[in-house]
Amino acid sequence: MSKKKRRSAGFIVKKGRIQWLNLIIVLVVLGGLGWTVKHKLAASAAPTTQQSASATLSHAEFIQKLVPDAQKMQTKYHVLASISLSQAILESDWGRSANAQQNNNLFGVKAGTGEKGKLMATQEYHDGAYHNEKHRFRVYASWHDSMVGHARKLADGTTWNPQLYQGVIQAQNYRTAAVALSNAGYATDPSYAQKLINIIQKYDLQRYDKK
Repeated sequence: MSKKKRRSAGFIVKKGRIQWLNLIIVLVVLGGLGWTVKHKLAASAAPTTQQSASATLSHAEFIQKLVPDAQKMQTKYHVLASISLSQAILESDWGRSANAQQNNNLFGVKAGTGEKGKLMATQEYHDGAYHNEKHRFRVYASWHDSMVGHARKLADGTTWNPQLYQGVIQAQNYRTAAVALSNAGYATDPSYAQKLINIIQKYDLQRYDKK
């Protein structure tokens, strides 16, 4: 037997007797290492599981998942539910975009100074064409928080213009609201309003608007 093996054996069994204190120390150390590894693996696996679950939602399931919050946002902030739903669908690609999966950002909301954000690749339309760019986007704790943040953004406007989205808030129907969003510059896409209108009509989202 090598010296190393004899030293190890002597630590646990010495002169034919089990060294219980040493054995307990070894078990405690091994148990602690096992607990640490287990929880690190669980923590790293959790986001993937959540992302996979949301990424496999059907279109109908995605809509139904957001409807309760969308209607609450209409009651509290006067943003039509159909607008919240259609924007979430368009901006997040049914919850499958990297922004929605990694940042819980359903509406393409960019991070302002002092706000938690992450640099993401995106496309912006200017000078008559689309350009690949990188911008910091808001990071939310959940899709619910993203919906609240979006509604508050429309209700409160911006620091330089609190009335920027008042046309959206005051709109009595989704067509007027969609056009107001586009006119206020919510997105650079020149077809933004029509895309929202098409989505609302295709999936009959106006039925969720509270009268």
